[in-house]
Amino acid sequence: MGAMRWAGRSLVAAVPVAIGVVVCVFFLLRLVPGDPASMILGDQATAASIEALRERLGLNLPVGSQLWNYLVGVFTRGDIGRSLVTDQPVLGLIASRAGVTALLVVVSVVFTVAITVPLALLAATHKDGPFDHLVRIVPTVGMAMPAFWVGLILILVFGVNLRWLPVGGIGTSPGDPLRSLVLPGLTVAFGLSPPLIRSLREQLLEVLEADFVVTLRAARVPWSRILWGHVLRNAAVPATSLLGVSVAYLIGGTLVIERVFAINGLGALLFSAISSRDFPVVQGVALVCAFAVVLVSLAVDALVALLDPRIRLP
Repeated sequence: MGAMRWAGRSLVAAVPVAIGVVVCVFFLLRLVPGDPASMILGDQATAASIEALRERLGLNLPVGSQLWNYLVGVFTRGDIGRSLVTDQPVLGLIASRAGVTALLVVVSVVFTVAITVPLALLAATHKDGPFDHLVRIVPTVGMAMPAFWVGLILILVFGVNLRWLPVGGIGTSPGDPLRSLVLPGLTVAFGLSPPLIRSLREQLLEVLEADFVVTLRAARVPWSRILWGHVLRNAAVPATSLLGVSVAYLIGGTLVIERVFAINGLGALLFSAISSRDFPVVQGVALVCAFAVVLVSLAVDALVALLDPRIRLP
């Protein structure tokens, strides 16, 4: 019952956040200096064509009416507009590209966890030793490198010179998508891992000095069981929360990485819409990414509550 109450509180708290996200995305188009219809049609457009486009977009209505119509469309019909270039529903365009981007996010998170946990454990169990200093220095240097530069280096090494992995696109064969996402996933993971390694290392050191660890070792419980079953679980809560924040950043940063590796996901759709001034598509991508951040935050909160049952207490 405590878990159900906690889940209910989390979902209720997410409702105003979702509404706030929709309102903020709605005003993105309205905060651009100038008339959106004039910007879309260009300087040579006639006043009649501009007014016709304003009427088509609903920009001739009062802002309050526009906001209400947008909220009703999003929450009742899932309608986030139509593309000005292709006249297709924006939601359909996003759905056709979102799978690749979501897979890239998942691969990046897997690589991030695979890099963070072993290195943090290695550093914490060899405190102030050579391994500890190496783990603390090298990831920090990597974090200072721009993500697109790291991606280009990985392409040159593993794609061009060694020819182990594809350098762009996602391929068409069954195994090609995952192979194609290895390099972009590693690129993102190299940027996300350093702060997570530092956070998890500090928490591991704190837990390793706790009294219950001394008691378990005195009881001759196997060290591997203590480390993986008790120490890591207790230390993982703050690092998991930080991972949730990082994944929220990752959802936006992935769009740029897609551009570097020529992946036809939401990033390609976004940049294409920006270049063609297709504002409903830009607005739709921003809305979907914002909703994804809200869902990721809920998932991370649930994972943290699973790791630490005290969080579920009223």
